[in-house]
Amino acid sequence: MKKIIGIVVLVFVFTLTAQAQKKRGNKGPKMTVEQHTELAVKRMTLALDLSDKQQNQIKPLIKAQAEERKAAMEKRKEARKSDTKPTADEMYAMQSKRLDAQIAFKNSMKKILNDEQFEKFEKMNKGRKMKGKMKGKMKRNKKDMKERRMAKEKRK
Repeated sequence: MKKIIGIVVLVFVFTLTAQAQKKRGNKGPKMTVEQHTELAVKRMTLALDLSDKQQNQIKPLIKAQAEERKAAMEKRKEARKSDTKPTADEMYAMQSKRLDAQIAFKNSMKKILNDEQFEKFEKMNKGRKMKGKMKGKMKRNKKDMKERRMAKEKRK
């Protein structure tokens, strides 16, 4: 009887935490592309000490990047709703397109920024990429721990 009550309590706790995590996904109102662009340019201005001319040159680049990202996100949402997975060729095309856009953006930034600013820009991007990798590792670790916990409970 005690084991049954314990199992029911565990199932209840797991369902509550799962629902709480689902709710956490909606983080409030989304910013427009223009708002996102403005904020990104301001952050870059503070970090890289950009001139007005540089800000005006960078703004359309960041705006185009944000619009592309938003369009790709909408496409992924539609695919998720229709429950279709991209083929290997589609994945290759998407990744190739994304990498080409990154290369073009980097080359444009290299033309706009001076050497010192570009070096700082590279360090900022490298830090952002590392932060993303750490998030991915944390998610995988949580998933692994959850699987181990579930397997351990099944053995009991």
